[in-house]
Amino acid sequence: MSTQHPAVVLDGITLLWPDGAVALSGLDAAFNPGRTGLVGTNGAGKSTLLRVVAGELTPAAGSVSVRGQVRYLPQHITLQADATVADLLGVRDRLDALRAIESGDADPRHFDALADDWGVEERARAALGTAGLPDLDLDRRVATLSGGETVATALTGIGLSGAEIALLDEPTNNLDREARRRLYDLVAGWRGTLVVASHDLALLDLMDETAELRDGSLTVYGGPYSAFREHVEREQAAAEQALSTAEQKLRTEKRQRVEAQTKLARRQRYARTDYENKRRPKTIMKLRAGEAEVSAGKLRGELDEKVDRARELRDRTAERVRRDPQVKIDLPAPELPTGRRVAELHSSGSTIVVQGPERLALTGRNGAGKTQLVETLVGPRAARQEPYGTVLITRIGHLPQRLDHLDDAATILETVRSAQPEADPEEVRATLAGFGFRGDVVHRRIGDVSGGERFRVALATVLLLDPPIQLLVLDEPTNNLDIATVEQVVAALGAYRGALIVISHDDAFLDRLSIDTYVHLENGRLSASRRLR
Repeated sequence: MSTQHPAVVLDGITLLWPDGAVALSGLDAAFNPGRTGLVGTNGAGKSTLLRVVAGELTPAAGSVSVRGQVRYLPQHITLQADATVADLLGVRDRLDALRAIESGDADPRHFDALADDWGVEERARAALGTAGLPDLDLDRRVATLSGGETVATALTGIGLSGAEIALLDEPTNNLDREARRRLYDLVAGWRGTLVVASHDLALLDLMDETAELRDGSLTVYGGPYSAFREHVEREQAAAEQALSTAEQKLRTEKRQRVEAQTKLARRQRYARTDYENKRRPKTIMKLRAGEAEVSAGKLRGELDEKVDRARELRDRTAERVRRDPQVKIDLPAPELPTGRRVAELHSSGSTIVVQGPERLALTGRNGAGKTQLVETLVGPRAARQEPYGTVLITRIGHLPQRLDHLDDAATILETVRSAQPEADPEEVRATLAGFGFRGDVVHRRIGDVSGGERFRVALATVLLLDPPIQLLVLDEPTNNLDIATVEQVVAALGAYRGALIVISHDDAFLDRLSIDTYVHLENGRLSASRRLR
């Protein structure tokens, strides 16, 4: 662990959402120079914490201290539709100043903005080339880029900035294999302070330290994520064993108390019988009865005290055992016949047919057009011939990559109810509870939830559709999801009996889905390969 002074210190940070809900309460945290992986379940507050450090959110109490310039890659950067490539690179002001000067405008403010960086455009284009994005125009808007191109460009801008502190929130979202490799190289060679919130195991294993945000507290472990997991697993195994021992002790004390009370009751019955039968002098019997009552009362107190101590030990031990809220995703049963033709994808005179409950994975590099293809298929123009194909059914559930169709101002409950206004309110609440949204959490605004929570809300809206969907289209579904939720999504999709089309660069995720057909998109051409069973 670094012996240097922390680069980022948070002291007693309390943050409230606009509705008064507590996001962070009295949080103390510190990040050392070097690379730190920030982990925690969806909704733990990782993105919120990074936004506080970046200065995007102002805490109601506490202070933030940073040693150096900060650059921040937000989780929802793909939603910044009007930003340009130059904005993502952080060179917009200097580029505009350079262009103004070159056009003959000698206003001194342009020279101040340029700060003698006359090669800014060339450096920006060279950096894009190194990042595998040589053809991107600096004035292109994010709305016209793929998710992977957007993230890769923003990461390039952080490298260009020379900032001492970089904050990356789910930086591998949407990235293809080559872009991920470049990100890993960037991280491995980082010389400043880097804080990365991620669920990408390969990326997290490049970290020097792992910081876990859990139950409002930040705990830092020396070493990468794999070492952290081993530590937690050993700790939890010991905690589970200690809890089992404490529970056994409590059961023993309770049993012994019952046995002792039974014996006392039996003795008292005998004493009453002796008294009633006048087998001993009355005075002696009264004295002995009084002594017995005192002795019995003392024993009961001792027994109760032992049970209470055992219960307190059990409760303290139980606090050491992790009991994270479980997400339970049950996808609807669509009753899709095996022979039903669901969709057709066309390319160079050949046709790829999705038939019955088939599982198709669409692959290709960032910018190849995968998202455009599925949006063409399932959008308003669906059910008629398109350049890439036709959807032949109408009961479709589509979760887009950007998830920008959700209204940030609406609450979780309002969003899910709007998908099926006639649905039973109790059914809606039960569905949300299964997705981990319980109690007053359902009244949080969509704009205030994490990326993983945003995905769960979007998927919940699909679940309430009636009749159930027959085709589910997922575009990068593992973006922002914590490891436990990915497990639940895999389990849910494994039991789903409808057709599935999924875009993902997560090879491990695709392998676990038992994909039937892999369709690769390159240079506008589709090629298919069947999975070997």
